[in-house]
Amino acid sequence: MEQETNQFVQAIVIASDPTQGTLHRQAIEYLSTIQQNAGETWRLALNVFVEATPQGSRKHPAQARFFALRVLDEFLESKYETPEPEAFQALQQTFLSYVSSEYIFGSAEANAPFLRNKFSHTLALLFLATYIDQWPTFFPDLFALMRPAESSSQTPFNAHVSILFFHVVLEISGEVADQIVKSARTWTNERHARDARVRDAVRERDAAHINQAVLTIVADNAARVGKLRKDGVDGRELNEAVEVIDLGMRAFGSYVGWVDINLTVTAVTVPLLFSLLSDPSLPIRVATSISLLRIVSKGLKEPSDKLQLIKVLSLDQVLKALEEKTRAEHDSRKSQGAEDEGEESYREALGKLLNTLGIELIKLLEDSIPETVRVEAEQLLQRTLPTMLQFMADEYDDTCSTVFPMLQAMFGHYKKMRKAAPEPLDPDKRTFLSSLLGVILQKMKWDEDTDADDMDEDDRAAFEVLRKDLRSFMDAVLAIDQDLVVEAIRSRALETLSMYRSGASVSWTDAELAVYLIYIYGEINKGMLFTGTKGRGAFVQAPAVPKEKRKEVNYSEFPLTLHGELVFALIESHITMHPHQMVVMQAFEAIARYTDFFKVRKECIIPVLEAMVGPRGLRNIDKTTRSRVFYLFHKFIKECRNEIPLDLAGKLINSVRDVLTIQVELPESDAGEPESPLVQLADAAAVPDPQLYIFEAVGALISLFWKAEEQPTIMLSVVRPLLDELQQDMQAVKGIQDVLPIVKMHHVVMALGNIAKGFPDFPSPVPEGYVFSCMPIFREIAQAIITSLEAMKFFKVVRDASRFAFTRILATTGHAVTDLIPPLMVNLLAEFEPSELVDFLNFLNLLVHRLQGDLFGVLDDLFTPLSVHISGLMSQPVTGTDDALSRGETKRTYITFLANMLSSKLQGVYLSNRNKDQFEQVLQSMLRIAEDYSDPQSQKIAFTFLSKSVPVWSSLPDTTATPNGDMAPSQGLPGYERFIYDNVVPLVFRVLASPEFNIKDGQVLVILQEIANLLQAIGRARKQEAHEFFLSVFLPSQNWPADTALDFTTKMRDLDTKAFRKYFTDFVRASRSSP
Repeated sequence: MEQETNQFVQAIVIASDPTQGTLHRQAIEYLSTIQQNAGETWRLALNVFVEATPQGSRKHPAQARFFALRVLDEFLESKYETPEPEAFQALQQTFLSYVSSEYIFGSAEANAPFLRNKFSHTLALLFLATYIDQWPTFFPDLFALMRPAESSSQTPFNAHVSILFFHVVLEISGEVADQIVKSARTWTNERHARDARVRDAVRERDAAHINQAVLTIVADNAARVGKLRKDGVDGRELNEAVEVIDLGMRAFGSYVGWVDINLTVTAVTVPLLFSLLSDPSLPIRVATSISLLRIVSKGLKEPSDKLQLIKVLSLDQVLKALEEKTRAEHDSRKSQGAEDEGEESYREALGKLLNTLGIELIKLLEDSIPETVRVEAEQLLQRTLPTMLQFMADEYDDTCSTVFPMLQAMFGHYKKMRKAAPEPLDPDKRTFLSSLLGVILQKMKWDEDTDADDMDEDDRAAFEVLRKDLRSFMDAVLAIDQDLVVEAIRSRALETLSMYRSGASVSWTDAELAVYLIYIYGEINKGMLFTGTKGRGAFVQAPAVPKEKRKEVNYSEFPLTLHGELVFALIESHITMHPHQMVVMQAFEAIARYTDFFKVRKECIIPVLEAMVGPRGLRNIDKTTRSRVFYLFHKFIKECRNEIPLDLAGKLINSVRDVLTIQVELPESDAGEPESPLVQLADAAAVPDPQLYIFEAVGALISLFWKAEEQPTIMLSVVRPLLDELQQDMQAVKGIQDVLPIVKMHHVVMALGNIAKGFPDFPSPVPEGYVFSCMPIFREIAQAIITSLEAMKFFKVVRDASRFAFTRILATTGHAVTDLIPPLMVNLLAEFEPSELVDFLNFLNLLVHRLQGDLFGVLDDLFTPLSVHISGLMSQPVTGTDDALSRGETKRTYITFLANMLSSKLQGVYLSNRNKDQFEQVLQSMLRIAEDYSDPQSQKIAFTFLSKSVPVWSSLPDTTATPNGDMAPSQGLPGYERFIYDNVVPLVFRVLASPEFNIKDGQVLVILQEIANLLQAIGRARKQEAHEFFLSVFLPSQNWPADTALDFTTKMRDLDTKAFRKYFTDFVRASRSSP
């Protein structure tokens, strides 16, 4: 075996050194084989772990011995039945001998402490495999090793073996009772049953002895620690005793949940636990609090037993005293500048203990619990509430949040109580809720020391989560007592704003909280049982006014609601002048949220916009803040545009001209890794440009001058600098290396598109006498974009920007730029990348929707080459997940485009001389997609296409006479009805019958409704002919009973669309469920 052992050890050494190249890979493969065959190699591993030198030290390196234990673990973890007797005896004797030599007479792996933990896990696995039938004396054997010879030690227990014993208990509890540990293991029936048998056997045989040993060792070491501290002894001996107590309490806490409570809670254990709960050692205190938590949360059958347990522990009094003590100690340390996060973890542990106590008491308040228990539990709960509030008010958010589950459970109980008996809240509960609101508002404040300019994003996110949780508690109080919440917000917000307005010093945290409360008041208002809280009605006490008459009403005559008072106070206080940026930004957020207020108090618009365009807003030196204000300014202008007078609109445009200068910042590349120009272009264009919001806002302001002669002049004053910039940048580009001017062109074109976006959509139908005075300017913009695209079509960023801008210009100008679409298409397709296909198809969909018949010539030229290109792309082998997702998106966008052509009366494109050869392939591809169950989204769109095609190409001739007496010509396609009858209808019923068509899937249910539309479309297009086809030809061929076929076809003909969808869905479900 020596040679095999040496090979094993050498392989581990090589596997630990990646520089060994081929040998490293071979060593890993060899060791993997060793571990996978642990049933044969465990003896080798056992020998490597325990083998000693003649001097008594371990022969093999620590990493080799650690891997040996992994092999033994692999062998033992699969043992849900007892091992072979020979294997058990070898392991038992070897391990006991090892413990004796290493833990009693040796150094207890002092040179490799990690081996102690690993060995305790392996020993626990051996226990699990053998305790029931082979090693019932496991614990007595271990206890025997714990007591050294009287002459060898001053303590009755060997510290090293005691620590091993505690580790083993922890491991056993984790494996058989800890749900977190168990969930990390592969679940099997065998393992589950074995764990249950082990728990039962331990309870029956050794639970009392284990508990006695744990508590005896802990008590002995506690007395020893006390004596050492009294004698002033410090160092290794004291630390060793503290470690024993810490581990002992953790071991105790690990099993209290699954052994008899009468063992763990006695007249001896309770005083010991409370003495340790106040021990100077932090680890001992935290471990003890966790043990008490598990005792309190232990499930007991009788509610009266749980109440008695809580009363015996008297934790409400203990925790009250400890909370006061630790809070005073914290305040003292803080005043001396010596805060201790470790000690705060103890307060956190106490908070969790109180939280558990509260939850258990709330459980005892359920209706099913005897009244005597409920009354006493309610009294105990009331005694814990002040302490709970103190923990919730802790300045450390982690400690504060420990009691949140208790609070949630309590509000759940309050809600049930009020639902069962909606009586007025008793004074004690109302007083508590009032105090709770005070704590909530205090905890909603930012820390005074927070540096907004140097704040960690994780810290910001954590505080936002805390605020969200606190908001949920405020909402819970609102559901119980609205007046409490409203008054708390009103007084806090109005008092703070009043102080600031009067010139008093207001801290930024108080100011920000006041504005934040106004910001969230709208959401709170929605939760209250008031009416008229939407739109203008949220801010003034006005009667309901029909929407069409609201412009005639002077809302300034009506008194403000509380919500209106809050927003008015915010504006009147000039809080946007506060020196702290976070206060200003919160104010801007609130202003942009409540734009309806400015429709009832229009005099507030000017001060708000003055603040936004000032140095704290659009011109803020902080880029992130400035970018956010760009959006908020745009949102305010967009929603209040009809309230802005022309003179103010003109002043605003002039005031932001300097902000309209295009700003470009190229992303920084990694040091030492210069990026190619193409990558730089892609990265720069991918960064969202918040400046675009300003251009859209300016477009909205210019649009207000639609009746004024100066509108074109104002428009040109904004657009001309951009067009000049576009020309200069185009001339500056000499090659692909000129990244900056190319990116500038991208930004300029995007800006021009966003100016168009600020204008309302072109009216349809066009009112009589309608004149759009800026139309020539938009044509000039569109022409300039095409010119720049023609020159720079090689760059994807320019193509993307051109599509973006034209999309918006088209919405603003309607059909006026239709003649520019062909040159736009030519240049967009000249340098086309596969990644642009979806965006291009979406662009086409928009053009089809906007221009309809005017786009016929463009689509007639484009349809066949586009279809051939997409067919070729789809026929290529899929190269990976990303490619599969991309192709799926392309397919869905393409068939949506095909369906939209039918909706927009462009069906002639399919049958033109250029494209008629492609038409058959389109139809066949639709049939294939409609029967592809792997992609239900595309399947649905394919059925949509077929539904739309039926009335377009297979309607019977219209027999309605024209005014001159002639018959209207048919719009159908001769022979298309045969395609429907011979191909589409059989396809429909194949799909419905397929086991892959899972009607329980929500996406499939949508397909089912589209199929219903298709069937009705066929019936309506072919009328009686279709009725006869289904009733007399097709359904009988599918072996339908005559009465079922008659009922189905009649419903398909006579029911409206909604009713037939429901009938059809129910019919398919019923047919699927029948045998």
